[in-house]
Amino acid sequence: MLAEPIKKLIDELVKLPGIGKKTATRLAYHLLKMPEEQAKALSRSIAELKEKIRFCSVCFNITDSEVCQVCSDAGRDRKTVCVVEEPSNIIPIEQSGNYRGLYHILLGSISPIQGVGPEDLKVKELLNRLREAEIAEVIIATNPNVEGEATAVYLSKLIKPLGIKVSRIAIGLPVGSDLEYTDEVTMSKALDGRHEI
Repeated sequence: MLAEPIKKLIDELVKLPGIGKKTATRLAYHLLKMPEEQAKALSRSIAELKEKIRFCSVCFNITDSEVCQVCSDAGRDRKTVCVVEEPSNIIPIEQSGNYRGLYHILLGSISPIQGVGPEDLKVKELLNRLREAEIAEVIIATNPNVEGEATAVYLSKLIKPLGIKVSRIAIGLPVGSDLEYTDEVTMSKALDGRHEI
């Protein structure tokens, strides 16, 4: 019953996280009603995102230049590195206003069930950074779930022999949740209550 272009759009929208068939259909019809210039601007934004965004050569944050804004900010504390799983995990930490150090993004977590091992993450790059720079503390802010905990323990065993303090953000974050959805106050308290591991 649907015209082929609408059906194709719905099929693509359903592939987005959290978008079911009903929401995809509603969005497709909304886009259909949208003024042509707005729809084209949305399309151009998506194309530009895919063409220009890449990973920072230092920390693996998303950026449109060789080095991200955090790594190139001379005002950041260069003796502290916060390790997170995904670039989106940086947002609640930054919004907490409680952290001014650097980051390292692993681009995942250890998950044997999904076939993801340490060699699939940016662990080697982290260790190289720690050996080359004068880092005093590494804060491990992986998600408070089984994979995040396994990743935190694995990293602490690799980093401690380097003589660097390793701490873990405090629990205050719900177990099984994602950092991406954490509010500023909870993240601020988790950072304040971090403990050495």
